[in-house]
Amino acid sequence: MSAPSTAGPPPVTVDPDRPASGAPRRRSRKHRRTWRQAIRRDWQLYSLAILPLLFFLVFRYLPMLGNVIAFRRFQPGGSVFGEYWVGLRYVKMFLSDPTFWEVFTNTLVLGTLTLIVCFPLPVILALLLNEVRTRRLKRFVQSVSYLPHFLSIVIVAAMVMQLLSTDGTMNQLVKATGGDAIPFLQQPEWFRTIYVSSEVWQTVGWGTILYLAALTTIDDNLYEAARIDGANRWRQTWHITLPGIRPTMVTLLILNIGTFMAVGFEKILLLYNPLTYPTADVISTYLFRMAFQSSNFSYAAAIGLFEALIGLALILSANAISRRTVGTSLW
Repeated sequence: MSAPSTAGPPPVTVDPDRPASGAPRRRSRKHRRTWRQAIRRDWQLYSLAILPLLFFLVFRYLPMLGNVIAFRRFQPGGSVFGEYWVGLRYVKMFLSDPTFWEVFTNTLVLGTLTLIVCFPLPVILALLLNEVRTRRLKRFVQSVSYLPHFLSIVIVAAMVMQLLSTDGTMNQLVKATGGDAIPFLQQPEWFRTIYVSSEVWQTVGWGTILYLAALTTIDDNLYEAARIDGANRWRQTWHITLPGIRPTMVTLLILNIGTFMAVGFEKILLLYNPLTYPTADVISTYLFRMAFQSSNFSYAAAIGLFEALIGLALILSANAISRRTVGTSLW
């Protein structure tokens, strides 16, 4: 019988590059990938971002340099950055201009009406479509509601003008019921109703796409558990569906608040006229007239900068409030 070995444990070889016990491991240099290596390896994917980046650079960031003429005297044909500094002269001009405050009020009213009416309707339509079990009917409703989004704003404005003209379809119905023709497009009190209604018709269907996609991510087991507990469809919608799409709703709400001041310039420009200025004229259309009809580009730049600062403040405030109250935000 052999005697038990008295030799000790084999010697441990210590790697000088290996950290001591308890020390954090550092990733070796050969495993650390630099941004140059990442671009070299996935250059096909990164090349897809070139055109979007160029678009934002040329049409979003470079034009910001033109904001300097809000503080300089600009004359057509002169320097693109203005002739000389005038400080806050143009800011004081529009702050003391009663016409500016009238269009500012119109912008707030139209923006508020558009947000209140056009934001919840896509959510409601998406919830209704989610309850439709007939696939053909669901696809038909989706196609009909999506179609107006693909129409040009010029075509939409032309359709509105044809429907609401003194000889249009709406006045034909009014006359058929024994009433007199109403000049809808010439009366200021009708403009906000016309604008918001056309926005609803054009945008609500398209706005349901993101909500329908968000509804597909909700776990069906939650609905099954709610049914077992005796919850009806309304309770399931309130306690499962709406919380499930809440991040999408909050994100879109913040984005809509960010564009709150930029009420649909193109559509208003096509639909309004001097008779409807008291309720239809907004900051963007007033800015357009000051710049291209009165050739007062510095004054228009000051108004545009003021509008942009308000929009920035709104989106930052909405994002901060959403992060603290709901826990969902853009950043």
